[in-house]
Amino acid sequence: MKKLLLAAVVAVLMQSCVVSTAAKVVKTAGKVAVGAVKTTVHTIDWTVKKANGKINEDRLDGKWKVAALYKGSFEDYENSKNPENLYQGCSEGQEVYEFKAKKSKFTQYSCGVADPSTFKYTYSWEKDPTTGEKENMVSYGPGYFNVINADSKHLVLEGYFLDEGGTKVRSTCFLEKIK
Repeated sequence: MKKLLLAAVVAVLMQSCVVSTAAKVVKTAGKVAVGAVKTTVHTIDWTVKKANGKINEDRLDGKWKVAALYKGSFEDYENSKNPENLYQGCSEGQEVYEFKAKKSKFTQYSCGVADPSTFKYTYSWEKDPTTGEKENMVSYGPGYFNVINADSKHLVLEGYFLDEGGTKVRSTCFLEKIK
């Protein structure tokens, strides 16, 4: 009888050890999965959908740092299986756009340039001359760009941005909010 009771106690202890070990394994696997998702977001693998209709101009407010730049239109980016990120980052500082919707101004802080460029802009819902479709457009002194989508953390712009050689190329720019 003692042997049977001892065997039952040992079986219960072993089972509780197995259950707690399995729970630790599941918890660790969950942490690893969350870490993988966060890493994917930081490497600009965003799921971006073009906004249907007019975007509220106030969504542009704040400072946005450039995270990625893809050569071509947003449609080209969507259709590409593995688009190449042309933005390598700044050796000094950051490439930043700051929007102030109430004043209709935006400031561009370029990499390594001491003086930022400030532009007065007009925000409108009108036809883009290149596509003929109605877009959320920001027109300013030397040009314009389309606002593809904006939320509390991300902003996607399409327009003519300077490439490494200093020429303007139609590109899609992905920005992250910093303030």
